[in-house]
Amino acid sequence: MKPKIDFAFKEIMTDETIRIGFLSAILKLDPNTIKETHLLNTNLRKAHDEEKQGILDVRISMNDNTEIDIEIQLAELKVWADRSLFYLSKMYTEQIQKGQTYDVFKKCVSISILNFTLFSEDTEFYSCFRILEETRHILYTDKMEFHVLELTKLPKELKEDSSRILLWGKFINAERKEEFEMLAKKDAYIDHAYHKLQLISQDKEKRFEYEAREKAIRDHNQLIYEAEQRGEQRGEQRGKQQEAERINKLNLLLIENNRYDDLKRSTSDINFQQQLMSDYGI
Repeated sequence: MKPKIDFAFKEIMTDETIRIGFLSAILKLDPNTIKETHLLNTNLRKAHDEEKQGILDVRISMNDNTEIDIEIQLAELKVWADRSLFYLSKMYTEQIQKGQTYDVFKKCVSISILNFTLFSEDTEFYSCFRILEETRHILYTDKMEFHVLELTKLPKELKEDSSRILLWGKFINAERKEEFEMLAKKDAYIDHAYHKLQLISQDKEKRFEYEAREKAIRDHNQLIYEAEQRGEQRGEQRGKQQEAERINKLNLLLIENNRYDDLKRSTSDINFQQQLMSDYGI
């Protein structure tokens, strides 16, 4: 199984030791400071019937003072920042009930694992965003933060001093046995995760669910690709139709102005034809 398929990742995260190893790496914490983690219901509460339902991949309570949403997205989604903000905002606001004071809010953290490039202007595979003052970088609040891993930017080779975040990124993106074994040797928590991955890969029922999920992802990607192809073809057809209309309009104007020699020349000289269109403002 590939860890970046959300079904496999969710199964791996059912193990608390693995959760501690992964969260301590991403949040840059000492694993010993994470006393406990609990998986939470991934369905976010709706305040109104017409409100959009939010369903998370993995939702975790850590040390009873932090709630974490971990999302894996394989297909490109240009509005990902808005989506992650929507989910984290719902997590944050659903903590308070009528009559309660604002000190009930726990810190909410979004971890996005993306199999596409979100920030094309940057080459770093890991980014962390907090709410800061623009020039003096004063922290406005520590109650919301966003961590983004762009798997497409992972370096091909590891260095001796590679960070724990990078090791986890490589593990999630790995597909070959050699990669898993190499990474397992570098981090005890990743070694534990690899053993968990091997166990669920041998479970026939889980293998069936994993393959069904992988097929659904492939089918979705194929549908998107075919829709884009149809859109391109329609665009090409519209472009050809518009060009034909421009040529017909030019020909009519040349005939109306008795410019028969120019009409004849324009049928064989594209540059001259384009110049005439420019002259007529077509």
